[in-house]
Amino acid sequence: MAQVLAPVSALLIAITLLVIGHGLQSTLIPLAGSLAGFSDLQVGLVSSSYFFGLVLGCLGAPYVIMRAGHIRAFAALVSLMSAAAILHPIMVDPLSWSAIRIISGFCLAGFYMIVESWLNEQASNENRGTIMSIYIVLVYAAMTTGQLSLTVMDLTTFVPFAIASVAVSLAVIPVSLTTANQPAPITVVRFRPVKLYRNSPTALVAVLLIGVTQGALWMLAPLYAIQIGLTTSQAAYFAAAFVGAGAITQWPIGRLSDRLDRRLVLLGLAASAVLVSIIFMTVPIEGMAMAIMLALLAGVATQPAYAIAASHAFDHADRNDYVETSSGMNLAFGIGSSFGPLTASYLMQSVGSWGLFLQVAVIQALMGLYILSRLFQRAGPTVEEKTDFDYAASAQVGTVLSPEPLDLEDPSVIPPEEFPAYDYITEESSEEASAPVSEEFWTSAANEPAAEEDGVASPSPQSASDTEAGSRRD
Repeated sequence: MAQVLAPVSALLIAITLLVIGHGLQSTLIPLAGSLAGFSDLQVGLVSSSYFFGLVLGCLGAPYVIMRAGHIRAFAALVSLMSAAAILHPIMVDPLSWSAIRIISGFCLAGFYMIVESWLNEQASNENRGTIMSIYIVLVYAAMTTGQLSLTVMDLTTFVPFAIASVAVSLAVIPVSLTTANQPAPITVVRFRPVKLYRNSPTALVAVLLIGVTQGALWMLAPLYAIQIGLTTSQAAYFAAAFVGAGAITQWPIGRLSDRLDRRLVLLGLAASAVLVSIIFMTVPIEGMAMAIMLALLAGVATQPAYAIAASHAFDHADRNDYVETSSGMNLAFGIGSSFGPLTASYLMQSVGSWGLFLQVAVIQALMGLYILSRLFQRAGPTVEEKTDFDYAASAQVGTVLSPEPLDLEDPSVIPPEEFPAYDYITEESSEEASAPVSEEFWTSAANEPAAEEDGVASPSPQSASDTEAGSRRD
């Protein structure tokens, strides 16, 4: 195991540090906003702004990476995200915080692209699944750690924001000092929602609605907790329970979907989410223990749903469309998440704290009804036609991993040396370098022209030897 992780240890340390800072902010900001006198709707606006920035990052960050290269783009994005974190206590108003969160979302999207493409290129057929699964587990663990770290901090001080900024800043050190070669240029893939819908209507609609639900729960759970009488420390535990429960149950529920029609699993999750939401709305929550128990149930019912919907999309996708399908699912989730906190916060301001779960119940009921209608219109794939559920491939924390080789004879393929960030890599310099550039680098290329405006990024393709193992996507 040590030999497998050694080449990517710097990246794994970086992801852990940065996501700890991100997790701390995700719980801190709604609580701090409430203490600063923000209305529920204003807190929702700030929360939705983060996901809006994430969507912008999916579209724009690839061009930052193409221009500056992986290492320099990583350093710039992490530094910007660190500066954004420390600005919150300096500029205390909803509009400023919304702008800051847009910046944070953009930076995090680029960060995920860089790290995942780098991990994918460092991996081989034999260890890719292990490395990427460890990466996903670390992301969830770091997120939970960041959320729980708030329990030992005073929200009325500058300290939590400073610690979040420091954690993010430290993430740049391992990557800046790594001796590993940066990967080849990333690929730009078009987002074509009409094609995604024709491929799998259930998957696209479900991912959009799941984004609405999960975006609201991730960002507004701390606000809900303090409104029902929990302390700020207890609110951090409450928020962490959603993420933790979802991380733990994602794999077993995913494996269950390998044996059943995945739409039935989604339908069961939606029904469970509606039931738990009704409990939240109708049963008085007395004490922290009851709140945490219900949060765990809500996490189980809502958090694994994205993975199942994404896997269902791949069950119906052509192998040549795997990259575009993955990119589309991630971007659709981000779009849905951009609306979730805003609409839920409006309900919380209008009807009370239980408005958060009113939104969850309504959205999940609509999703369940749509899935039910689709069951009568299209038969599900057989067990033999499915690909096995892959924990690493189906998590919605980052972007797309594409080990597919590209044909340099294709006129739409742009050679890597044409990207500004890689101008210094030429055949002449590679001959003079002490460590020659690998053949895989020169055979990697971009899938769409860099000037394409509707692009969504995925990491660079790998060599042909990696195709068979890497092409199996959920």
